[in-house]
Amino acid sequence: MAGTLFLCATPIGNLDDFTVRAVKTLKEADIIAAEDTRNSMKLLNHFEIQTPITSYHEFNKFEKGPKLLASLLEGKNVALITDAGTPGISDPGEHLVMLCAEAGVNVVPIPGACACINALIVSGLPTGRFAFEAFLPFDKKPRAERLEALKNETRTIVIYEAPHRLLRTLTELHETLGDRRISVCKEITKKHEAIYRMSLGEAVTFFTENEPKGEYVLVIEGKSENELKRESKEEWNKVPLEEHMKHYTDMGLDKKEAMKAVAKDRGVSKSEIYKQLL
Repeated sequence: MAGTLFLCATPIGNLDDFTVRAVKTLKEADIIAAEDTRNSMKLLNHFEIQTPITSYHEFNKFEKGPKLLASLLEGKNVALITDAGTPGISDPGEHLVMLCAEAGVNVVPIPGACACINALIVSGLPTGRFAFEAFLPFDKKPRAERLEALKNETRTIVIYEAPHRLLRTLTELHETLGDRRISVCKEITKKHEAIYRMSLGEAVTFFTENEPKGEYVLVIEGKSENELKRESKEEWNKVPLEEHMKHYTDMGLDKKEAMKAVAKDRGVSKSEIYKQLL
């Protein structure tokens, strides 16, 4: 029988957040696959875990993934860990999970710390619906496209950022999204943990005057449904009425249904649309 791939969450700062189940799983596994073996050895030594360790990271995942899968198919149990947090969230673990899913290998999550979830729950912003973006693209064009796509996002947005890029990201978010509420979460669970709740404009000013240090999670307010509807209404009212009607009749709606849809888009009654068409 095939073995099992265990996705073991590791602490994102405070070692006391490492669960008893995770320690037990790592001790009993046949192989530990780690994003950075040198970094992970410090954690393993602290908890006296002596299981053999091998590297699995972004730059060797296509070569190493099939080898780990072969070990699993031979019946060995593999525990996957990332540098900090939950494997598979913004790291190459997702590729190995995909390989296992295709091969029918059992995958078991061992829950624990996750920076995006912890930042979200302390943000003071809505948590029922959220969009996790991890790190924004570095290159100018895809970065601009991603920011533009977030412009009308109504869910709370969660983004990771490094200190040397924080001010640039905050500035671009402010320019693209407007002055929304944001929670800037610094060094979660670590000694210098701090939560800054402010507007995007205030965040730009604050981190211009205070050099960013540590790792950050940005939790940004989504656009309100009312604002989205208002903007949509304003855009539709710029379109000639006949062209607006044609948009819906070309979709197969009859004239009556098209007038109803146009009236809704423009925020007026159907009778008003009828009068204007006459």
